[in-house]
Amino acid sequence: MAGQVEARLEALGIAVPAAAAPLASYVPTVRTGSLLFVSGQVTVKDGKREFVGKLGRDFTTEQGAQAARLCALNVVAQLKAALGDLDRVRRIVKLTGFVNSQPDFVEQPQVVNGASDLFAEIFGDKGKHARSAVGVASLPAGVACEVEAIVEIE
Repeated sequence: MAGQVEARLEALGIAVPAAAAPLASYVPTVRTGSLLFVSGQVTVKDGKREFVGKLGRDFTTEQGAQAARLCALNVVAQLKAALGDLDRVRRIVKLTGFVNSQPDFVEQPQVVNGASDLFAEIFGDKGKHARSAVGVASLPAGVACEVEAIVEIE
């Protein structure tokens, strides 16, 4: 029987991909007590990098929000791989979004809304979180966004 979160995903038409393998020397998640730290997830879909480039040069803010949403979906994939059951998520506590930006680009918060909005869609009030949205000079493999999360779990 599918859990509440899985049923919500199905109702929203959202398919959670398989969790991506780490790109370097780290683990995808670390649990300490009731907190699960999810390593930064980038814009990978079906094993291929998507949204390679910079906000303010190669992508609009709206496209950046789509990229952040893809990162967030990959965070959900890591949660599912680590927990087995997404109903074990008590709260998305903190989200950090990194946006590969031109120096004069200032809409990082609107870009990272793509990730925040997905968590709210999937987890409802449990998906509301504290957040940072940071512009950076570059990201791994030149991707436009990276998102990491701290999650309270059962």
